[in-house]
Amino acid sequence: MGVELTVQDFIYNVLEFLSGLGYLGIAIGLMIEVIPSEIVLGYGGYMISRGTIGFTGAVIAGTIGGTLAQLFLYWIGVYGGRPFLEKYGKYLLINKHHIDLSEQWFKKYGVGVIFSARFIPVVRHAISIPAGIARMSLVKFTLYTVAAVIPWTIFFLYLGLILGENWAGIKEVARPYIIPAAFIALIVGVGYFLFATRKKAK
Repeated sequence: MGVELTVQDFIYNVLEFLSGLGYLGIAIGLMIEVIPSEIVLGYGGYMISRGTIGFTGAVIAGTIGGTLAQLFLYWIGVYGGRPFLEKYGKYLLINKHHIDLSEQWFKKYGVGVIFSARFIPVVRHAISIPAGIARMSLVKFTLYTVAAVIPWTIFFLYLGLILGENWAGIKEVARPYIIPAAFIALIVGVGYFLFATRKKAK
């Protein structure tokens, strides 16, 4: 219980510090990924409810921060490869299982999975790594990532705004929506794979 409280205190302290930076704080919070993105964005929504920041600016900051975080993982994949990640991935909260699963998905469904996997737990962050290892086009990677980061950012900012002072319970409130979103994203990914395979065959 003591450890739990310590972790909770750490999260609150970090969020308090980031809130003092306004929009920049949201971007930095998402870039460093010390705290899950949904918590950072939920707190961002709470800041909007207090009138500290505006919704549009928060969406822009969240999109920039979320995209840069994934570009960082992409470049690690490009220059460090799997050996580097197996050795130091734990410091990025990514373990061997995450890497294995994301590689399987990337090989099976192709580049379209960069969009759809963003809504699916476990592979959501790690999927950027095999994209880098495979030297996926940086332009395509960035476009697919931004396309997924925008709705994710809007959704959690809006939930945080609605919850207000109860923003800390955002994970529980979001759970019923995340599962259907993950399912739809998976269908989109499979659909893209089938389309790309058929196009290639022609």
